[in-house]
Amino acid sequence: MTALVDLIVMLGMFVVVPTGLALLGEPGTRWLRRRWPLAAAAGAVSLWLPRGAAATVLAAGYALATVVLALYAPRRLARTRSLAPGEIAVLTALVTPAVAGTALVAERSGHQLFGFDLEILSLTVPHFHFAGFAAALVAGLVCRAARPGRAGPLAALSVPVGTLLVLAGYFVDDWAELAGAVVLTAGMWLVALVTWRDVRTTAPDRTTRALLGGSAAVLVATMLLALSWALGEATGVPHPTLAWMAATHGLGNALGFALCALLAWHRLRNEPAASRPAAPAPV
Repeated sequence: MTALVDLIVMLGMFVVVPTGLALLGEPGTRWLRRRWPLAAAAGAVSLWLPRGAAATVLAAGYALATVVLALYAPRRLARTRSLAPGEIAVLTALVTPAVAGTALVAERSGHQLFGFDLEILSLTVPHFHFAGFAAALVAGLVCRAARPGRAGPLAALSVPVGTLLVLAGYFVDDWAELAGAVVLTAGMWLVALVTWRDVRTTAPDRTTRALLGGSAAVLVATMLLALSWALGEATGVPHPTLAWMAATHGLGNALGFALCALLAWHRLRNEPAASRPAAPAPV
């Protein structure tokens, strides 16, 4: 499981976050995007080293980049002065990699941060790259592209709220984490619904439609797995092991949802203006 989780984390570091930053179009982030591969390389190397000083220093280099990214959240809030659901989703996307970076430093140093064992800390790293950054960013994009109604704003709001509740559940108990999983699952299913119904149907080419449709379909299955795991942890009913969750829920969300969705949105952004019916503006 460790090797698989590390590969998933590397996908988040090298591909998902930089692609998401390009979609954000946030003023002033270009210099960070240019330096991100160096930070990602440091973080990736730290994953494969034994726990200790060298791994901790390299992990800290990546964590520093995530903290710099998080500092764009208050700057964006001051600039937009908006707490609309789509904006809340984008602000969440800017902040959540810092949670992953902090967990990475603690795990690589062998420190049980806030009393969490090292296995939980290692799984926190991919969780806040994908369920945090990627999911929140896609929810914000979907909100902008959704047809008028409640589904888009609800998706954009419930994904950040669910992510926050899951994080709070780490500190409370399994029932609180289950509540967060329910909210997050509902939000992700709304993202899937709006993606399938509103975004996919207006995509200008077959490849983009396939990427959007695949990402929406994967969400239905992977979030059902997440819900079953959280329910099992809270109630004691049989549920998948963490290794099985990494191989199914984790890998599915990384490749089937996050990567496909971000590639699709990147294609939409780069379509000539005359060939796309509703150009997705930077969030």
